[in-house]
Amino acid sequence: MKCIIIDDEKFSREILSVMILKSPDLVLVGEFENAIDAIKYLNEDHPVDLIFLDIHMPNFSGFDFVKTLKNPPQIILVTTDKSLAIDAFNYDCIIDYLLKPFSSERFDKSIEKAKLNQNTNLKSRLTNQSISKEIYVNIDKRLVKIDVAEIQYIRANGDYAIIKTDSVKYTVHTTLKKIEEKLPKPQFIKVHRSHVINAKKIVDIKDCTVLIGKDIIPVSKNYRADLFESIDLI
Repeated sequence: MKCIIIDDEKFSREILSVMILKSPDLVLVGEFENAIDAIKYLNEDHPVDLIFLDIHMPNFSGFDFVKTLKNPPQIILVTTDKSLAIDAFNYDCIIDYLLKPFSSERFDKSIEKAKLNQNTNLKSRLTNQSISKEIYVNIDKRLVKIDVAEIQYIRANGDYAIIKTDSVKYTVHTTLKKIEEKLPKPQFIKVHRSHVINAKKIVDIKDCTVLIGKDIIPVSKNYRADLFESIDLI
């Protein structure tokens, strides 16, 4: 799970960082001393699965931060203030409340809870998701049917998207995001801000790239954890 820390106290961030680095289930992708910088980071399309959030921060409290999130990830509050626990659980996205100082055992329990919630939510989304076997795209005023199973990858190209299938390459006047929303997950995953790939079409993975057919696709650091969560490693 990709996570970030939001806490105005440097010492608290350092303690959390050490615990996160020791956890095989977590990847720390950012630390912030205020909520404003964290909001900017999230708005730049950096996907996050879990946030460790302090409540009492100057100018912008932890609760103020939560209210700004349209689709919040899981949040674990980390605070010295035990009086706000009841208020915290008015928010569905807040899954735990860690009181400073806390032990590594208590931290591990929070992570187990986050993992369980993540797995439950994923199964629910897959169960409820309407998976299309084909999509239709507008090309030269014609609606062309594309078999989803044959799609290798989609690449953003300015105001257009390139859809590469096993046999044809289509150029469509649309955004990568719109096409991504129509494709089943976790089969199709975003590995770069300009690339969505069909995980079933991966030939091999090397360094910061994947091979799809004969094409080398870049994998950015922010999406690397998503890629490895989508495949079965032995």
